[in-house]
Amino acid sequence: MPKAKAKKKPLRRGVKAKADAMKAARNHQHHGTPRKAAPRKASAAKLQYVPWHMVQLEQLNPLLKRQFVVGQDLMLARVLLKKGCIVPEHSHHNEQLTYVLEGALKFWIDGREIIVQEGETLSIPPNMPHKAEALMDTIDLDIFTPPRADWINKNDDYLRRQER
Repeated sequence: MPKAKAKKKPLRRGVKAKADAMKAARNHQHHGTPRKAAPRKASAAKLQYVPWHMVQLEQLNPLLKRQFVVGQDLMLARVLLKKGCIVPEHSHHNEQLTYVLEGALKFWIDGREIIVQEGETLSIPPNMPHKAEALMDTIDLDIFTPPRADWINKNDDYLRRQER
């Protein structure tokens, strides 16, 4: 003898009940017992898809170009340096990671000379004075946290003139 099929509750009723429960939970969250508000950032992070060819390539001096993308708490810069380009000694409150995609950079930092070659990374702590020279045509990625306000506001005159 075939088994009788169990009757299913109408789907609509289940969906409506679930929606009502979610609505009640939201109302309780917002209108229930007051809770201490968590500190909020000025703006929420947002998803960004940014092909480099869509980002302005800024010519800072005859030997230096850059592009950058800014997130909520960090900045990614693509820096193109011709051989002999010198980034004068400077420091900033931003933590920096430098990754050399092509070429090589020589850094003067913390009383040492460090050569960072293709595929290598250098981590520069905040407020540490440093200087760099492109030993050959170089492309590097620099990551800063927080984002560099001086770059965003174009208050970076030390990059806009070329030292020799």
